[in-house]
Amino acid sequence: MNKVSVILGSDSDVEVFRKVSQVLDDFDVPYERRIISAHRTPDILKDYVLHAERKGIQVFIAVAGMSAALPGVIASHTVRPVIGVPVATSSPVLGFDAMLSIIQMPPGVPVAAVAVNGGMNAGLLAVEILALADPALAEKLSTFRAKQRDKAVARDREFGEQGGK
Repeated sequence: MNKVSVILGSDSDVEVFRKVSQVLDDFDVPYERRIISAHRTPDILKDYVLHAERKGIQVFIAVAGMSAALPGVIASHTVRPVIGVPVATSSPVLGFDAMLSIIQMPPGVPVAAVAVNGGMNAGLLAVEILALADPALAEKLSTFRAKQRDKAVARDREFGEQGGK
């Protein structure tokens, strides 16, 4: 059973999706993926979200650029957590427009937001949410965090050993 749904606003968001999917794959979290436009196919999006929740989806990750309505529209149709990932475009604002769209939700429509092109963090946040009810997943997450810490300590050690004159 898939626990996470990753929805892209368009196929131009695939690179960010790859970062999300890598994390979910690394933690063995089952997910499904779709491309559904909040603007062009809002009726399909609504039907999908309602059915996905009934199928057991626990977390939605919405990857969208420009006006980035996707996370908010999803959140308006579910009681499950929604994580919005703003995508940088070639416009002069480089994803800031998408970020503002995601973080400016009206009261009662919560959406978590990660950094522009923050697919890795979106995947990790989904894992953290699922780990609240899954001790084995929580243990994998603890191991991941310990490895991150060890790498940071090793980098500091190497840097310090290089010294100066």
